[in-house]
Amino acid sequence: MMKKYPVIILSMLVLAVACKSNDRQAASSENSADAARNFIRAALDGKFGEASNYMLQDSLNLNYLDVAERNYKNAPQSVKDGYRASSIRFYDPLAAPNDSVSILVYSNSFKNDPDTLKVVRINNNWLVDLKYLYQHDADTALNKPVTTDSLK
Repeated sequence: MMKKYPVIILSMLVLAVACKSNDRQAASSENSADAARNFIRAALDGKFGEASNYMLQDSLNLNYLDVAERNYKNAPQSVKDGYRASSIRFYDPLAAPNDSVSILVYSNSFKNDPDTLKVVRINNNWLVDLKYLYQHDADTALNKPVTTDSLK
């Protein structure tokens, strides 16, 4: 009976490594809009660990994401359900200072409150810089045409 335990433990470790590598592979995004969509969808669904995979990893971004996760967890179930059922709307891009930075204006159909995300390309991977959402000027009040994201 004792000989089975190492085999079981080894199998569990292999499975855990395989699952972790699949998560990291899923976190790659083709472009800035894809990275923003992946990040926003994960956050709307309450999957903040997944959202973190699409985000620039620095202490301020991680703190902002932690605050967002706590707020989400403390929200009433009806609000969580509203976020999960919502679709993402992208407005025309606000700015693209260069080919490695995009500023995207978005809202979700539940709150319909436009806001802005900065997405940066680092080592050929697009990542959300969440701190921009909290630190940018009031540039989200622009009246731009809405493009409804077909992915939910």
